Amino acid sequence: MSGPECCENPPNLSASRGQRGGSVLEVGGFKTYVCGPSNSKHAILLVSDVFGYEAPNLRKLADKVAAEGYYVVVPDFLYGDPYSPENTEKPLSIWIQSHGTDKGFEDAKQVVAALKDKGISAIGAAGFCWGAKVVTDLAKSDYIQAAALLHPSLVKVDDFKGMSAPIAILAAEIDKISPPELIKQFEEILSSRSEVDSFVKIFPSVKHGWTVRYNVEDKEAVLRAEEAHCDMLDWLTKHVK
Repeated sequence: MSGPECCENPPNLSASRGQRGGSVLEVGGFKTYVCGPSNSKHAILLVSDVFGYEAPNLRKLADKVAAEGYYVVVPDFLYGDPYSPENTEKPLSIWIQSHGTDKGFEDAKQVVAALKDKGISAIGAAGFCWGAKVVTDLAKSDYIQAAALLHPSLVKVDDFKGMSAPIAILAAEIDKISPPELIKQFEEILSSRSEVDSFVKIFPSVKHGWTVRYNVEDKEAVLRAEEAHCDMLDWLTKHVK
């Protein structure tokens, strides 16, 4: 399920163009924000929400992960066409028809293959909202060594019955797309599968999108996002390094 919450608090994409933590290169055939040591054997793939790979807070998070020694890639799986609430001719219900997560999954496999060709020995992936479904599909096979889903959308209960990679779910208490009741169903399935390491946390008093669409001037919002970032990084480090 996707809905209006996917579109709240759109980022100022122009702000990302002045950031210098990384650079935009081609990886697996996709324009990709890349940062971190290029000789690292450990990579983290970040899959954006509907607002795309230029979102400033997402790139800032990529830089933070890279500072831990990871080669970090944030591909443009939306082909230069992120969702824009201002484009009234293409509401979310129309936009999503051209940007299905099934295509995102196929695209992500190309990036994973390129990373392995580069000599990367272990890959973790984190997906935000739309991107969480892409990462969920990657985690059903041996494409990645660990997965993290942050305020997921389009993810269903059945997805977790075929999970292969260790997976963490970081969810919002205030979320109509993936409400706590649904997250607890995910947790029940994962808990019944002892062969798959999992971690589920519902963050109180935060809304869908809080990890990448927070107001940088709001100290409380920043702290709540940073708590999720730390949990995500701890989880990925546990299974990737």
